[in-house]
Amino acid sequence: MSMIRKLNFFLIVLMLATVTFVGCAAATPDTSANDHVIQVSGSGTVTGTPDRVQLSFAVETESPDVKSAQTDNANHMSAMVDALVAAGVPKDQIKTTGYSIYPVYQDSTGLLDQKIKTYQVTNTLQVTLKDVTQTGGIIDTAVAAGANKVTSIQFMLSDEQALSLRTAALQKAVVNARSDADAVAGALEVNITGTQSADISQGYMPVAYDYTTLSGNAMKSSDLPTPIQPGDITVTAQVSVIYSIS
Repeated sequence: MSMIRKLNFFLIVLMLATVTFVGCAAATPDTSANDHVIQVSGSGTVTGTPDRVQLSFAVETESPDVKSAQTDNANHMSAMVDALVAAGVPKDQIKTTGYSIYPVYQDSTGLLDQKIKTYQVTNTLQVTLKDVTQTGGIIDTAVAAGANKVTSIQFMLSDEQALSLRTAALQKAVVNARSDADAVAGALEVNITGTQSADISQGYMPVAYDYTTLSGNAMKSSDLPTPIQPGDITVTAQVSVIYSIS
């Protein structure tokens, strides 16, 4: 056999072996085709009463002399803190969240001839209460002691209550997801045989906001306590579940 014939014979054998291998590979069963699933999403919502509240008070003072404005502000802030502690607020629930000094300029016709009229000093304090029923009384105490701004009221849930409501919302979400899966399976005339996976998305837990800014005559003491209504907080959880069917 000549060299050329031997080479042609070798190429033919190699081609046949390749075709045979490809054929065997194509004959391998595709196990992924046997995976029959139903994928559904469920949402659960529960409501709860907030058991925490954060209040933000501010003392704002103004004077032509910056040192006088600072001293006046410090005296009012110190008196307010003492009054809050005397009213039963623990010191570790009181913290400073802001302090600023701004010049207040006189009215002028141009930027070059601007003159400082006074200095405005603002000190902001955050108070956290574990009893929301004290909200109105603590506001009145702070105002009477020198606060001339109530800038924020935020009602929220404690970690313990947030976890409890979150668990309840998740349970509702899973029940709703299974209910939808059962409905789909019934319509398709198939049976649910198991659960392949379940993904939990971040639930949304809003905080009830009540933003109030009081100044001037509105800050004067009143014989009636300040009425504050916390409302309810909604906690939502979502799940995405993949069920096996047959």
